[in-house]
Amino acid sequence: MTVEALGAPRLKKGGAAPLQRLAWRLPWLRSTLLLIPPLGWFLLIYIASLALLLITAFWTIDPFTTKIVQDWNLDNFRVIGTDPAYRLIIGRTLLMAGLVTITDAVIAFPFAYYMARVASRRLQTLLFAAVLLPLWASYLARVYAWILILNHTGVLNWSLQSIGLPPANIGYTNVAMWVVFSYIWLPFMIIPTYAALERVPDSLIEASADLGARGWRTLLDVVVPLALPGVIAGSIFTFSLTLGDYITPILVGGASSSFIGNVVFSNVGIANNIPFAAALAMVPVAIMALYLFGAKRLGAFEAL
Repeated sequence: MTVEALGAPRLKKGGAAPLQRLAWRLPWLRSTLLLIPPLGWFLLIYIASLALLLITAFWTIDPFTTKIVQDWNLDNFRVIGTDPAYRLIIGRTLLMAGLVTITDAVIAFPFAYYMARVASRRLQTLLFAAVLLPLWASYLARVYAWILILNHTGVLNWSLQSIGLPPANIGYTNVAMWVVFSYIWLPFMIIPTYAALERVPDSLIEASADLGARGWRTLLDVVVPLALPGVIAGSIFTFSLTLGDYITPILVGGASSSFIGNVVFSNVGIANNIPFAAALAMVPVAIMALYLFGAKRLGAFEAL
């Protein structure tokens, strides 16, 4: 009896035997068959929906009947590109996403560094729980909690007035949105930054110290470059989530809180101009495509 005969599985007679025999001879076929259902679902739900969104962006609506007119044109994109109001909305959204990303990176890096390089295992567990605990709460609950803190009769103004300081009065402003966004997305920056810092070899830090580098020099020349992919990976989440959010601008923002997300929402639910909403929704998709290309060049995907 040959080795091949001993290693081959015993197949039952029936209709499935040829398929099993083929899968045994071609190992890649088994992987392909396993991947077909999830890949098919991904292509159907995600890629197909984006394709339909792009197609709809080239249509218009009848101003009298508000029905979609399947007449291919660039009117929606022309309005977005030439109307100063929409350029201002896009710029404001990009600025907010950038500020939130920078704020979260500045806050997350020392926190993640302490977790990865200083804290004991027991303290690491407690800090992880502190980081992840807000994610278990409802998004709306966290936003409403900040509304109670930042509004004109909220905890912040009351606390400042109780110690003799003037009220901050930042409720329903862009500053309030910046604070709320930075808080909500902070865990998404801390976790990949921590993962990148934990992978920094101790031998490199010891070698830097042996060569005479002080702590700050080691941090800037050794630790930060190695942890940068993790920070960029976290920025993918903070930037993209801020770019497309529409709930926080509606609940926390004021009269100047028109962002891409809530303008798309108003065009879908109020104006019923779905083609224009689809065209405007393609703007953050295009921005994130460029952002992901730059993040890939900086090695962010290896840190995910």
